[in-house]
Amino acid sequence: MNGWQRIQAVASGQLPDRIPVFCNLFEQGATELGLSIREYYSKPENVAEGQLRLRRKYDYDNLWGAFYVGKEAEMFGCRRMIFADNGPPNVGQLVLQTYEDIERLEIPSDVFSHPGFADTRRCLEILSRESAGQYPVFAFITSSTSLPALLMGAEKWLELLICGPFSLRDELLRKCSLFVQRHIQACRQAGAQLCVYAAPFSTPGMLTPALCRDVGYPWIINDLSQPGPADIVLHGGGMPLAPLLPELVGKLPLAACYLHPFDDIAACKQVIAGRALCAGTINDIRLLSWTPAEVETEVNRILDAGMPGGGFCFGTLVMPFEIPVANIRAMLDAIRRYCEQQRSRHAAN
Repeated sequence: MNGWQRIQAVASGQLPDRIPVFCNLFEQGATELGLSIREYYSKPENVAEGQLRLRRKYDYDNLWGAFYVGKEAEMFGCRRMIFADNGPPNVGQLVLQTYEDIERLEIPSDVFSHPGFADTRRCLEILSRESAGQYPVFAFITSSTSLPALLMGAEKWLELLICGPFSLRDELLRKCSLFVQRHIQACRQAGAQLCVYAAPFSTPGMLTPALCRDVGYPWIINDLSQPGPADIVLHGGGMPLAPLLPELVGKLPLAACYLHPFDDIAACKQVIAGRALCAGTINDIRLLSWTPAEVETEVNRILDAGMPGGGFCFGTLVMPFEIPVANIRAMLDAIRRYCEQQRSRHAAN
């Protein structure tokens, strides 16, 4: 089966050859092409080819038409990225230096044709063509409550978010939400089939429960209401997702909920109640040092918690660049063994 067939089987309550596996490898594509990370991200053709090679090498079920988080800041005028030798690039220039800059901030009226979107658009178009409908192409979307951290820095944004002036905070959120809606539409138009929407600054890991209720959750709904959320994967962006589920799953027809390794998988599936797919994730930071046996033990724990009742996929967060290849293979091999054993038991019954 291919990736889409596995997803469709799980969504319809059938048993695929194995569950869908979303393995989020990014900078590893540079290694596959023999390039530095800076060289790798300099051309969309590099990123697309890296994604295709990684998927073939490890045989998982998704392709990423994404570069790095700061790519969105470039559409607002950021002109400098800081490149590392062994990890993702980071924003090197903050677009919003003062509160007055918020009033002057302009949102691209046409994201699809914007020069800052050109590389992402080209990458998505290549992957959409090459995947030929067999493997879902993912795009990455930063929520309106999280995007300001890329534009003004996380500390300054939290200060504005929590302490005000609230008129400026709300003006910035309105502008960012409009951008998010246009960004989702542009990614869809370029060929993305699933949009992974990350909202770390709408979670209790960042905000008080009152701010989540009054600011965080309403802006998620606003972000996703205009373009429609049918192909959205809700992601905590490195924060536990469980607190968001009771507030959002019943209000948005999401494609999937992408859990954090610290989330209780079985409890989250009860809340989701079949209204979206559920992706349980491994703590991929630990993959840097775990033995293959430890990897398999953790894979089995995740699958034991998530597989009952169906509707479950296996995922990773942002796989660190220096994870040993042997541990990536150990993780994927353990998933296959588990699913083979499950199919054998199913056939025997």
